[in-house]
Amino acid sequence: MNFDELLSIVGDEPLFETSLLLAGEVEPAHIHRQLARWVKAGRLIRLRRGLYALAPPYRKRDPHHFLVSNRLSRPSCVSLHSALAFHCLIPEAVTVTTGVTTRRPERLATPLGEFEFRHIKKELFFGYSAVDVAPGQTALVARAEKALLDLVYLTAGVEGRAYLEGLRLQGLDDLKAGVLEDYAARFESPKIERAAGEIERLARRQAGEYEKL
Repeated sequence: MNFDELLSIVGDEPLFETSLLLAGEVEPAHIHRQLARWVKAGRLIRLRRGLYALAPPYRKRDPHHFLVSNRLSRPSCVSLHSALAFHCLIPEAVTVTTGVTTRRPERLATPLGEFEFRHIKKELFFGYSAVDVAPGQTALVARAEKALLDLVYLTAGVEGRAYLEGLRLQGLDDLKAGVLEDYAARFESPKIERAAGEIERLARRQAGEYEKL
């Protein structure tokens, strides 16, 4: 396989995996050697074993960092601060893409950004949906209610109103109280039940402040 042949296969993809190139009668060792050469030559970007992106100017679409996050760790979804920023619940920009995974926790620095994955139990891996994050790119992102509860659950030593107020949450009127309560119950955690109650109180307070404007 030469580089033009690679472009004909993966040129429209923001990311690709080695497995895509191993179909049919090919020699895997030869494919791996070629990929290594193209990485060294600056034609490819290696994100982790078996996962690549075309380097500019060869790629047609820049991979969205949420898509990269999903593909770096499977199964995973974008959650925590990144999902809260995506849903406009926190005012700060987030420089590290954060997600939850049923695999081991890890933090990765790649040429396409930094990514952090927090481990969560399989029974708590819910509350996400496929979202269009860029033209032709879809990523799994936690709903706002789940991202908030994930953050409280995975942050040691925090409890209640003071922590939640410190996040400077905004737009809480967009949360669905029924969804929040249902998700909190599935955690089977008194800490999360209390946090859900505090979130609902903050949402009511925000709604009252908006009514006064």
